[in-house]
Amino acid sequence: MARASKKTVRGRAAPKLAKVGRGELLTLIDFVRYAVSRFTEAKLAFAHGTTDPVAEAVFLVSEALHLHPDQFEIFAHACVTTAEGKILLDLIHKRVTTRKPAAYLVNKIYMRGLPFYVDERVIVPRSFIGELLESHFGGDGEVGSLIDDPTAVERVLDLCTGSGCLAILAAHHFPNATIDAVDISKGALEVAARNVSEHGLDERITLHRGDLFAPLGDNKYDLIITNPPYVDAEGMAALPPECRAEPKLAFDGGADGLDVVRRIVHDAPDHLTPDGGLLCEIGRGRELVDEAFPELPLLWLDTEESEGEVFWIAAADLG
Repeated sequence: MARASKKTVRGRAAPKLAKVGRGELLTLIDFVRYAVSRFTEAKLAFAHGTTDPVAEAVFLVSEALHLHPDQFEIFAHACVTTAEGKILLDLIHKRVTTRKPAAYLVNKIYMRGLPFYVDERVIVPRSFIGELLESHFGGDGEVGSLIDDPTAVERVLDLCTGSGCLAILAAHHFPNATIDAVDISKGALEVAARNVSEHGLDERITLHRGDLFAPLGDNKYDLIITNPPYVDAEGMAALPPECRAEPKLAFDGGADGLDVVRRIVHDAPDHLTPDGGLLCEIGRGRELVDEAFPELPLLWLDTEESEGEVFWIAAADLG
């Protein structure tokens, strides 16, 4: 059989993008417009830190030019050099033809304003837990606060840490806490170690390789946070190409998506202090979780972009 001459993406011919003539695109906003048109034409999926083609284009253009996305408006009408233009077009074309998440193309993602390194060894972080740490764990008598005094939190556990972003956000939010972060993937922990070091938190965050609570012995925590694999079999089969570029291990939650969640809920009581609690993200499986744990008084928490995708339960209610 003759070797195929065309590069393929998941068994289909990769789309070809028309060449852009010299001088046709001049400013940052020109390249964003071009990117939005190409992303829309290619029907890309957006679920990795940006939610639409405009935000994705701004992110890619800004990162390629070493600008924080918040600075884009200041420079939107600034001209791009020829060399910079080639870099931008290459990134835009790669996003369309490879269908890899934009974060992998620039090895960067932002959560709660903080930058994190990412690559194909980890899922691109997009957890709602970072926002919830700010909105529901503020203390000072705030309505809805689940922990009265963040400065009194001494130990935090981040299960399925991936890139380490939630452990790092927890370290910022609980200034007196030491954090244990666990993942079963060696590659993910290598990425996490880089992020922990770049944020200057080596003395406060300890990384452990192992299966959930296995490497922790009898350690107990004031707070356990986790964004575990929770995609069910049907969801796994329907993942867009962008998500298929990420580690399968970080998504696959078994037939109903709750294999890992069940284990966490079952074992968490042995690792919580009496006044502690578990904060767990499960995506859009609230109904299944409620059916799986009808005896538990789960408190479902909302964020600006989610409703009922994260639950909290106090140690006392876990039994």
